Amino acid sequence: MTNIFKGRHFLAEKDFTRAELEWLIDFAAHLKDLKKCNIPHRYLEGKNIALLFEKTSTRTRAAFTVAAIDLGAHPEYLGTNDIQLGKKESTEDTAKVLGRMFDGIEFRGFSQKMVEELAEFSGVPVWNGLTDEWHPTQMLADYLTVKENFGKLEGLTLVYCGDGRNNVANSLLVTGAILGVNVHIFSPKELFPDETVVALAEGFAKESGARVLITFNADEAVKGADVLYTDVWVSMGEESKFEERVKLLKPYQVNMDLVKKAENENLIFLHCLPAFHDTNTVYGKDGAEKFGLEEMEVTDEVFRSKYARHFDQAENRMHTIKAVMAATLGDPFVPRV
Repeated sequence: MTNIFKGRHFLAEKDFTRAELEWLIDFAAHLKDLKKCNIPHRYLEGKNIALLFEKTSTRTRAAFTVAAIDLGAHPEYLGTNDIQLGKKESTEDTAKVLGRMFDGIEFRGFSQKMVEELAEFSGVPVWNGLTDEWHPTQMLADYLTVKENFGKLEGLTLVYCGDGRNNVANSLLVTGAILGVNVHIFSPKELFPDETVVALAEGFAKESGARVLITFNADEAVKGADVLYTDVWVSMGEESKFEERVKLLKPYQVNMDLVKKAENENLIFLHCLPAFHDTNTVYGKDGAEKFGLEEMEVTDEVFRSKYARHFDQAENRMHTIKAVMAATLGDPFVPRV
């Protein structure tokens, strides 16, 4: 039977059907079980993988590295100071060179156009590890974590709190709409998602029966929530806006008062990490010294509470990335999707 994923890129969630995303999530759960049982699953034996990183990373780099090794492949990290990408050599030329040496390419950087050009010109599967517009590998991990906790996705309500126009919010909105998950964006008006992203999500929601809500009202956003999700208030490359974001987003902090508004003891809390929940980081200390905030997007109480699932979520980055790599570059059995 033909593997419908073979040779495809993973650039944005909107490129995949609901059934395809659900299959990748379930396949990731299967690979997770295999790893826990020490059962080999070397679908990419002998393959070479290029890991291109313009932006720094902990989870994405670690997840792609371990996933590649588990699958039998050799990952090669190429950081922003290691290659000429976009500086002395065009994306097109770089893609054509790397595509002749590597079997697959991961890219984590700023420009969605750049990852799309790598896909267009390399001739090998390209995987988006994060751009300023979308974060698709994060989404598979997020929704796998949700499914592990609730046994389903359809009909659940996920509330994203904070900067509603960043890549994580974009991806949560669109992916949730595809999968039949109600997604609420709880954000100040100044940081509402782009209208084109909302329109895209609403189109998918009509097909899946999901509900899309964009609001600055906490009671409207959070009541009945199954999942509360947040991200850092300032994305990479936007550090100059720190003071502005703190003022805008302080009312959107995930704290126990907000958790209680959900009126759901089975609620879970997710965060794509890193999180500024204390002063044990340089950013945390700066926030305390400059703005008098020892906790930013989430309080330490919530971060360490019974609701927290963000470390499961972080682990699931590896399993879901492994599923994408194996499906698009290897030959696993894929039933008709």
